[in-house]
Amino acid sequence: MKKINKPRLSLLQIFNMSVGFMGIQFGFALQNGNASRILQTFGADVEHLSLFWLAAPLTGMIVQPIIGYYSDKTWGRFGRRKPYFLAGAILASTALMFMPNASALAGILPAVMIGAGILMLMDASFNVAMEPFRALVADNLSEEQNTLGFSIQTFLIGVGAVFGSALPKWLADLGVGVTAPEGQVPDNVLYSFYAGAAIFMATILWTVLTTKEYSPEERKQMGFEEEPENKKGFWGIFDDFSNMPSAMKKLGLTQFCSWIALFSMWVYSTPAIAHHIYGTDVNDHSSAAFNAAGNMVGLIFSVYNGVSAIYALLLPAIAKKFGKTTTHAFSLACGGLGLLSIYFISDPTLLKFSMVGVGMAWASILAMPYAILASSIPINKMGVYMGIFNFFITFPQIVNGLFGGLIVKYVYNYNTIYALVFAGIFMILGAISVMFVKEQKA
Repeated sequence: MKKINKPRLSLLQIFNMSVGFMGIQFGFALQNGNASRILQTFGADVEHLSLFWLAAPLTGMIVQPIIGYYSDKTWGRFGRRKPYFLAGAILASTALMFMPNASALAGILPAVMIGAGILMLMDASFNVAMEPFRALVADNLSEEQNTLGFSIQTFLIGVGAVFGSALPKWLADLGVGVTAPEGQVPDNVLYSFYAGAAIFMATILWTVLTTKEYSPEERKQMGFEEEPENKKGFWGIFDDFSNMPSAMKKLGLTQFCSWIALFSMWVYSTPAIAHHIYGTDVNDHSSAAFNAAGNMVGLIFSVYNGVSAIYALLLPAIAKKFGKTTTHAFSLACGGLGLLSIYFISDPTLLKFSMVGVGMAWASILAMPYAILASSIPINKMGVYMGIFNFFITFPQIVNGLFGGLIVKYVYNYNTIYALVFAGIFMILGAISVMFVKEQKA
């Protein structure tokens, strides 16, 4: 059968297709900016934070390839990918409401253990919702629109993350309580998580109700024949893993460096900035200065996400002129320099300038690797390969989670600012490694 290219979609159609990702990132931003703070409030020691954060990459490593595999095989009245991110939205919204209230169940288990369990459930739900969105963009867009599609998706991710990151600080500025009794989460964080649950659900429903998916019959008309079912069924994922495109293998090193850096930034920004810039004690988890540092982290995280939203719109033009790999290398280098600069800052108001480079890197991390891969992955295995690619995101986080706390305790002597320096170095190493990646077509 002669292959017919997929129809070009309008900007509005591409926008509607990715609105749900804006809600997902709103939830992720609340998690990234506040999970360490909440767990420390519940009694977690700083050297154990990375272990609690292992819940996120572990669930992602397991969930995303499975969801990718089954969404490739699904078709029903609600579509192919949409049933999965709708189910994920329901679970994630529930977890967002329970996370800051873990202390209410402290009679059953210690609050920190309940909080860690809810963090795992929340991240698993985020992954159920998130993985099909990557595949949906690749399903519906032609090769010529792939970079545009992932860039618009990244723009909406940035918008969601700006509001999710900054909301606790904005509520604090409006007079919502920023302190709470020992072991309880302040009201400004609590209400932010409630808002996150509602926005997560609403945006997912927007995409579900406005976005069309191509049926198996339509895909055949466009020349995309489905391969015969692998006799190994689900276990054929391991064959797909061993036969992944070479571009994906080479991008693995870049992803390792990028995500080990991001994990360090998310886990240690609050304690690092509280101690290095606000002068708090290592064991201070509830003072006004500690909570001010936590609110500042949320605010500067909103800055890097805002920068990423704007920079994402420029990525298609930059990539067209300089190439996707060069664009990604430049962006990662800017992120590395931004993280390194935090070490030299004593005035917290200057932190937002460090986040400009981080925002450029974040936009590129969310868009360029997928744009590079989209043309090298067989169309009928888009879901499973996007899920497998997530391994290169989760594995470095697991490595950092297992050893990061030990390094903080025994190498940095609890001076967590060095964890951010470490992150900057790895981001620059990622920039170097991506220059060895060559694009290919399936």
